[in-house]
Amino acid sequence: MNRVDWISALNKLRDRGESCVLVTILDERGSTPRNNGTKMVVTAQKSYETIGGGHLEHKAMQIARQMLSDGDTEVRLEKFSLGASLGQCCGGATSLLFEPVLQSGVQIALFGAGHVARALVNLLATLPCRVRWIDSRDNEFPAQIPDNVEKVVSEFPTDEVDDLPAHSYCIVLTHNHQLDLELSERILKRGDFDYFGLIGSRTKRKRFEHRLRAKGMDDALLARMICPMGTPEVKGKLPAEIAIAIAGEVIAHYNADFGAQKKRTKEPQALSICRPA
Repeated sequence: MNRVDWISALNKLRDRGESCVLVTILDERGSTPRNNGTKMVVTAQKSYETIGGGHLEHKAMQIARQMLSDGDTEVRLEKFSLGASLGQCCGGATSLLFEPVLQSGVQIALFGAGHVARALVNLLATLPCRVRWIDSRDNEFPAQIPDNVEKVVSEFPTDEVDDLPAHSYCIVLTHNHQLDLELSERILKRGDFDYFGLIGSRTKRKRFEHRLRAKGMDDALLARMICPMGTPEVKGKLPAEIAIAIAGEVIAHYNADFGAQKKRTKEPQALSICRPA
């Protein structure tokens, strides 16, 4: 649990485009761990503030994360007796209100600020998405950053993978093959992405597959890594041409998702793009 007040947490998550559930104690009868009006914010990966801890909080987090997984949009009210069934000794009763705060649009984390990434960001800026643009080199970013793009300068870009919302789109385009490999391993280990594209050739893919298998990755997981990436109809090696091919593939993926109105079976979504070339 993160010690951040719930209002600040909601603002932070809104700015990042990350969905959450606001959990509120609506009433208290008898002995309860927290008072009426106490709130907690729950995301797919984290929680902010507390409604008292223990089994009640654990159960509330389970319900909230299931709502996020299912894409629920309706407010939900649940009543709990704080006795043996929840393993708590308070002996009272309480009701919890679950309010989904869902963000629209694809969540993207872009790793790398090279020529292709800079061209791609300009295209993504025109789409219904939010982008976290991540690189260790501050001087590679342009002076002007689009409104729907968050610039993240991180000494260890691989650590940023852990903070991505679930169901992310991940695109790796870095200037360093070893960093590409480390990011690929981190993204695949999470496994809750909706799209993962890696810049490179078929030869690079085979080399990466060999190394990742040696680290315990199975073929089913490796098959989810798209490399080479980009719509094959768009030819050319110029940064703008590569960026258009990648953007086209991203659009095709989220159009298929939205068009089918598919039910989420894991946790929310994000996009990672790595490559400062």
